[in-house]
Amino acid sequence: MPVKVMIPTPLRPYAGKRASAEFHAKTVGEALGHLTSEFAELRKHLFTEEGKLRSFVNVYVNDEDIRYLAKENTPTKDGDTISIIPSIAGGCISTRAARQRAKA
Repeated sequence: MPVKVMIPTPLRPYAGKRASAEFHAKTVGEALGHLTSEFAELRKHLFTEEGKLRSFVNVYVNDEDIRYLAKENTPTKDGDTISIIPSIAGGCISTRAARQRAKA
């Protein structure tokens, strides 16, 4: 049984619109490597040019944050689920601010 990598909705356009992919991998890094080999467009969204996982991309193995484990060297076993959670910033504008902008 392979490792399942969950692909978040904002990144699915770069992964053939798939919600997940499965690979045989011994580490998180190996699984992410398989993922970005299969879906090359994902690489720039997950990794820096130096090959480091981007700081705003959080990765979990079975709900455990890999930053507190062995990072990309975190071991995986058959049946594990890897979740990619990109940080998303934003907010909503207050009604008052919206009115002020509309007047400008």
